[in-house]
Amino acid sequence: MGTPSGLRPARLKVGIVSAGRVGTALGVALERAEHVVVACSAISVASRRLAERRLPDTEILPVPDVADRAELLLLTVPDSELPGLVRGLAATGAVRRGTIVVHTSGANGVAILAPLADLGCVPLAIHPAMTFTGADEDIARLSDSCFGVTAADEIGYAIAQSLVLEIGGEPFGVREDARTLYHAALAHASNHLVTVVADALDALRAAVSGQELLGQELVGDAPGGLAERIVGPLARAALENTLQRGQAALTGPVARGDAAAVAGHLAALDAVNPELAQSYCANSLRTAQRAHAPEEVVEVLANWSGQGWRP
Repeated sequence: MGTPSGLRPARLKVGIVSAGRVGTALGVALERAEHVVVACSAISVASRRLAERRLPDTEILPVPDVADRAELLLLTVPDSELPGLVRGLAATGAVRRGTIVVHTSGANGVAILAPLADLGCVPLAIHPAMTFTGADEDIARLSDSCFGVTAADEIGYAIAQSLVLEIGGEPFGVREDARTLYHAALAHASNHLVTVVADALDALRAAVSGQELLGQELVGDAPGGLAERIVGPLARAALENTLQRGQAALTGPVARGDAAAVAGHLAALDAVNPELAQSYCANSLRTAQRAHAPEEVVEVLANWSGQGWRP
């Protein structure tokens, strides 16, 4: 994918503060775009191992030394650590004037980088809308990801756009005042999807315990077992249908108004684990709102929620 005419950054010396899952994945992607990761910081044993594996030619140094060497400084620390890191870097004066400083926090814009911007740095918020596990797929997925960009001015947006396009991503703008809402939407789509699917797998394992794929070898309950093989195609189809058809993708007993089936589901799940039943109930209530389900379905769910809730 190309970059805007005349806006391609020169080959930059990149420093990464916190060489964890996100930082090392971005480092590899930037090196493939011919930038050079000259230094990174890594505190934990896991981070050091990840940096050594993914960025074997990069020195692991203290944070001030990483900042001093960088023309493009990536701050890939957890959100809670970002304010203190920025203040510390500004106080030490380790970041040189003109350095492009990028953080990858989804919930923050560029205001959090104000102490460094006051010193003449170029502040950018570039958030990959992707989940990272530390596996090699992280790097491959970057080229198919969108990146939420917030900058202080048009020059900043141009630099951010070029950097994202260089690594194969798709940049889009996020207003400074919309970053929290943007981040909440992504957390809802990714984190809660994991919870819902994991709960479904727990219930399904209880339902098919001791069973097998007919005519085939018995499949265990470990990841990749029978429950995962059953749910995988269904969950993928549901996700694709939602992305393509939106509200029309809703199916099942809540959407079609089958109150008896919903009540049966709740009772069956409660027998396995009351918390599974409560999760199903909460999600079904929201589904009922979206589907404009008949009142009898809403009544079953509301009664269950009120009677079965356990703090």
